[in-house]
Amino acid sequence: MRGMNTEWALKELEKFIDQTVMRNASGGGLITTRNVTAAPDTEVTQQAQVVEQILDRVIPGWSSKYNETRNNRWTGHREAAIRAREALLRKQELDENLGENAPELSAVELHPWVWSGARSLWQSGHYREAVEGAIRKLNAETQNKVGRRDVSETDLFKQAFSMDDPKAGKTRLRRMKDHGSDTYKSVQRGAMNLAEGVFAGIRNPLSHEVDQELSEQEALEYLAALSVLARWVDAATVERAEGES
Repeated sequence: MRGMNTEWALKELEKFIDQTVMRNASGGGLITTRNVTAAPDTEVTQQAQVVEQILDRVIPGWSSKYNETRNNRWTGHREAAIRAREALLRKQELDENLGENAPELSAVELHPWVWSGARSLWQSGHYREAVEGAIRKLNAETQNKVGRRDVSETDLFKQAFSMDDPKAGKTRLRRMKDHGSDTYKSVQRGAMNLAEGVFAGIRNPLSHEVDQELSEQEALEYLAALSVLARWVDAATVERAEGES
């Protein structure tokens, strides 16, 4: 769970687990099968607001796996919290023993333009729309950087990273200082080619195949490609025509 503060998450889970220790509600001579939690329901509800977001990260789809019972509305939450706590505590052990201990790619650590464009749709499981949102955000931020609204997508990036001198209304982006070297030409051309690949190979198929959903892994790989391009744009130096500011 890269990007998560595991120590904080464990404390929040522990608090919720302690709050939801169950006891029978029988009292005053009445016998009932209903259970109540150790903490007042209001406090449990408040803590659940935080815990549910942790569970969404650690156990995707948890709410459909662990059902509440008639005896108490928090039994499913409690079981999920106990499992999530164990998953966090033993994550390293599980990774080492159940599969290749390979690096993981975290969406939240992608370039901010990309993740901010994708986040809300991604978290609701709409992966194709999330990638499209990230592409729109990248396109808009690139337009903002070069100060243009008259071009977009492939043409925008081709003109921005063109090796031609800047002209009035046609700002350029330079990934490195132009020393006339082959390396300079290579990095400029690489940015143009990657952008063309993004829009031809990712953006266009997604816009034409609206009924075809992406898997989470495929969508994450697409976001990674977008993140590379976003970093290049964000780090590039803006070069304007003489007299423009």
